Amino acid sequence: MTDQTDPTRPTMADVGRAAGVSATTVSLVLNGRDTKISNATRERVLAAVAALDYRPNRTAQGLRLGTTSTIGFLTDEIAIEPFSGPMIAGIHDLAWEQRSLLLMVNTTRNPNRLRAAVDDLLDRRVDALIFAAMGTRQVEFPDVPPTTPTLLVNAFTPDGGLPAILPDEIAGGRAAVEHVLALGHRRIAFIAGREAAWATRMRIKGYREGLEAAGVDPSQCPIYLGNYRIDSGYEITLKAMRGKRRPTALLMGNDQMATGAYIALARMGLRIPDDVSVVGYDDEPLAADLSPALTTVRIPFYEMGRIAAQHTLDRTVDRLSSRTYEPCTIIHRSSTNPPPGQ
Repeated sequence: MTDQTDPTRPTMADVGRAAGVSATTVSLVLNGRDTKISNATRERVLAAVAALDYRPNRTAQGLRLGTTSTIGFLTDEIAIEPFSGPMIAGIHDLAWEQRSLLLMVNTTRNPNRLRAAVDDLLDRRVDALIFAAMGTRQVEFPDVPPTTPTLLVNAFTPDGGLPAILPDEIAGGRAAVEHVLALGHRRIAFIAGREAAWATRMRIKGYREGLEAAGVDPSQCPIYLGNYRIDSGYEITLKAMRGKRRPTALLMGNDQMATGAYIALARMGLRIPDDVSVVGYDDEPLAADLSPALTTVRIPFYEMGRIAAQHTLDRTVDRLSSRTYEPCTIIHRSSTNPPPGQ
């Protein structure tokens, strides 16, 4: 059986005839199993491959091996978000290293579209499915055959039936407050995001744990709830800074809200970090471009994507627990200092 279906394209047998060897020898060289083949023979085979512009038929190889070297990658709206690039890059880079490709579908949070997309990808015989959400949240994922490795990134199912790779937001909340505590701040305010968001609840939990571990009464360090946008960062910063116990450090729900805090503090005539320290969250590209550059908590999107691809391609998804957490770490820049007078 030849490895090509197009009669106009050279086959492995053609390469073998040009190099004076069997098609089997050509296969061994191209697949890196040529340890017993002489250098001279290997060079003749590679020269024939180049001369004939031979390309292996991946479809035929897939039929023989029972694989398609393709990952079905489903998202809700993540493909249009500015910080989604690292997650997609993490999946793509690992897949590319292992000579697999991504087939991506954006489902726009439409359950019918998600079901249709899953069915279509299964019909195309993808080797695995990865679903990634824009914001960490609970999802209802359609049933898939147990023979198709399926993994969630930044999302989880109600029953934990599918393994999930998640950011350790509790550790992220702790990292943010521990950073300003180590600088000597005790008048701290957390201007968090949407109350209903899973990430907000986990970050608040880490914030409180960090305060308690340092012997600081959490009731003395207020929490405000916003909407993850610049406008709420601006408005709530004004509110927090006009209180009786003005904070010397502001922890923000994300980098967008931190941008709003920068604007509010500038309009109040306060300098960052001399008068007030500011810590963001997410490590969006804008964080490093703000002036001063924003100290922030990095969500490991790239690592989460790469780990997901590794497990799906290695078919080790079944070895994962229902939730695997990747650490969120503090990125030190120029927006934090010890409190004024210290």
